[in-house]
Amino acid sequence: MSDVIEERIEALLRQMTLEEKAALAAGADLWHTAGIERLGIPGLKVTDGPSGARGSQWQGEMTSACFPAPVCLAATWNVELVERIGQALGQETQSKGAHVLLAPTVNIHRVPVGGRSFECFSEDPYLTARMAVAYIRGVQSQGVGACIKHFVCNDQEFQRNSISVEVRERVLREIYLPPFEAAVQEAHVYSVMGAYNRLNGTFCCEHPYILTEVLKGEWQFDGVVISDWTATQSTVPSANAGLDLEMPGPARYFGPRLAEAVRAGQVSEATVDDKVRRLLRLMIRTGALDQPRQPERAIDRPEHRQLIRQAAAEGMVLLKNERGVLPLDRTRIRRVAVIGPNAKTARIMGGGSAHVTPHYVISPLDGMREKCGDAIEVLYALGCTNHKTLPLLDPEWLTPAEGEPGPGLRCEYFNALEPAGQPVRTEVIKRLHLMWIGDIAPGVEPSGFSIRISGKLVPPQSGTYTFGLISAGLSRLSIDGKEIVDNWSSQTPGEAFFGMGSAEVTGTVDLEAGRVYSLEVIYSSRGATFLKGLIVGGLPPLPADPIAEAVEIARRADVALVFVGTTDEWESEGFDRQDIELPGRQNELVERVVAANPNTVVILNNGGPLTMPWLERVPAVLETWFPGQECGHAIADVLFGDVNPSGKLPTTFPRRLQDTPAFLHYPGEGGKIYYGEGIFVGYRYYDKKKVEPLFPFGFGLSYTTFVYEGLALSAFEIGPGEELEVQVTVTNSGPRAGQEVVQLYVQDVASTVIRPERELKGFAKVALQPGESQTVRFRLGPRALAYFDEQGRRWVAEAGEYVIEVGSSSRDIRASERFVLRETWMAPLQLEQASRAPLSLHSPLRELLADPRGAAVLREHLGELLNLPQVRMALDFSLEQIAPFAPQVLTKEKLAAIETALRSLG
Repeated sequence: MSDVIEERIEALLRQMTLEEKAALAAGADLWHTAGIERLGIPGLKVTDGPSGARGSQWQGEMTSACFPAPVCLAATWNVELVERIGQALGQETQSKGAHVLLAPTVNIHRVPVGGRSFECFSEDPYLTARMAVAYIRGVQSQGVGACIKHFVCNDQEFQRNSISVEVRERVLREIYLPPFEAAVQEAHVYSVMGAYNRLNGTFCCEHPYILTEVLKGEWQFDGVVISDWTATQSTVPSANAGLDLEMPGPARYFGPRLAEAVRAGQVSEATVDDKVRRLLRLMIRTGALDQPRQPERAIDRPEHRQLIRQAAAEGMVLLKNERGVLPLDRTRIRRVAVIGPNAKTARIMGGGSAHVTPHYVISPLDGMREKCGDAIEVLYALGCTNHKTLPLLDPEWLTPAEGEPGPGLRCEYFNALEPAGQPVRTEVIKRLHLMWIGDIAPGVEPSGFSIRISGKLVPPQSGTYTFGLISAGLSRLSIDGKEIVDNWSSQTPGEAFFGMGSAEVTGTVDLEAGRVYSLEVIYSSRGATFLKGLIVGGLPPLPADPIAEAVEIARRADVALVFVGTTDEWESEGFDRQDIELPGRQNELVERVVAANPNTVVILNNGGPLTMPWLERVPAVLETWFPGQECGHAIADVLFGDVNPSGKLPTTFPRRLQDTPAFLHYPGEGGKIYYGEGIFVGYRYYDKKKVEPLFPFGFGLSYTTFVYEGLALSAFEIGPGEELEVQVTVTNSGPRAGQEVVQLYVQDVASTVIRPERELKGFAKVALQPGESQTVRFRLGPRALAYFDEQGRRWVAEAGEYVIEVGSSSRDIRASERFVLRETWMAPLQLEQASRAPLSLHSPLRELLADPRGAAVLREHLGELLNLPQVRMALDFSLEQIAPFAPQVLTKEKLAAIETALRSLG
């Protein structure tokens, strides 16, 4: 089959002109690549992920299934479930008429304030790799291409478009590259997205080492390297380094400029041919050449609803549960207080390009009311707010002009920088968060347009209302003809719209409940770049002390459920968080509620770690992440015990930001960020430094208990080419059916290089009935024992003693055993020898032994002496340096013979 594909590719390639080839290497617009009509080659369509397939619309009536955020998926530690999620996302991608899903995101949780941490899986490269492989296999099983991103080290949003990540190769190989390597070599991912940032001074999209030498050379990647949107910085360097597709279109650096570079002899036509082959291969694999996609559709599949609910619940992590507060007992509870800013408003996803418009949303309050029915009374209080900017203006307060159905407002588009004359388009909008990239709407001129949003506003209560505007462009808001908010006359830069929007401007006005007011918002694209946007906020009057209302209902309830966390305003693409504190007065809310009701459960709704100053006083805490559109149902399932929590933390929760590995290095300065913590990311750092985290990596409680017994190894001594088998028996020793994640860690007892105390190298999730046992088995190859040797440019597992640890978290080790690796194992060389300095008597002994040719020379001339223990102590010294300490062995004649042999290697 592959031969047929390649023959078809070559037949098409032979018919193309240079201009056509160069055109294929660039996008046509925001979501499509260019096509060649005369050859029947259509454009390839891509769509954003990873929590849903949005399609080409940033807002509007086109909805999508919203799946749990990847951090929640990783917290399931369930590769089979994640593969099913991938399959569903592949189906969603097809429903949006797209061929490639721009997901998964596999950057590492290096800093807990990372703006896109919710969009990434874990702090651990092994767990991230397992999630990525499962996700990709699921997506691509549906005839859709996955695009793994962002290659590589886009681990923060601060200055992401320009910052240079300064990182050693060993760190790159052990922490940041493994998820990409597994995606290519195991899941055979169809495409890879290059990152915005620089790596050791060179932009990732024009980096020959990572794109050509590693990705396409060493890993033999045969797919397409796609730039992140506008991440292409050059023509010749990017083309020669291995970038295949510049996105979005129209072309800036590829296309005509690429053709010119070929004619000038700066880029070979063979290099362009390689890009075209890869693009055609992707089109054939995804059916783009043969099966034109259907128009975008919003398909609300019942099976997706159930899958989202299952994954959301399985990813939730029970962090604390004293006195058996959870699960809630229906037979003993008569009244439940539901409190907090994330109770009535579901926070189901983070912000940025991962955002979709969901088919529907089940809020925690909705889920609790449905679960409680008539048997349990549900009380509700806001408690406090946690918005960063004003919440969106509530569509339930709004109706369009006379005769138009509501709720919502009339939105008129004009092909002028201020509304004048007849609109070119009119529609009714409900969500007052608008963003446009590329085309605006049929008939609307994207280079210069304006809109007028108008309708009726009926306040639900009397008092002082606050309105706000954020815009990429100019905006103003009026009520009954009086201007309330002016974001037109002057603006201050803000974080919204990927840093291209203004700061929020607010204004207040006193309104009467039930009275009809006219509302008008004017927007102009004047001053906006390729991205335009408008956000209209509206906050109703709040009680003088909203926390007091929450305390009052908490006193009256049998149990108080406090829903706190962040929102897509706090955790988003485009910027990092400033800290890991709960925004606003949420900590105070928790403290006052638990003082009023000792049966208080805190439900966290967020994407990354948070501090918990109230933890000792609260009996139960549940981490729910950003769980997708079934948010409220899944939370209620876990709280009432219909689902036994089995999630485990995929990232360490620190006690304070100052305790984190990268605290002294983040966010960087002078355009550089030094990864000074090296390989000690996440739990590797906490273990090595003996720092106590708030909750460790891999931690999560259950409503039942598990016992580990019978840890056994297949051998207590293995050779360098052999695998080790590990098995352990796990028994559900508690009263409920449940799932346990069995985690396997490896430690090198006495390495010649600094290594972590333990590294995750295996895990398995098992489902057990009460009293049931299951034997879990693992197989470890030499790579699981190895570190990356920078001098030898290869993976090395040193001879010596290793420890196998099996447990329920990185800090809850239930059993351990030791074994010995008899001889050092070395993987084949990572790079061609031509890229390295010639071997000589000046080369470190480590480098000589790492090269098969150098090792052969030493074995010929030194024989069994290489096995002496003293050799391991001298690996960083050259033979010339060692010779004075061993004159009887390394004689002048011996050194001369070795030098001659090394020179002959070239």
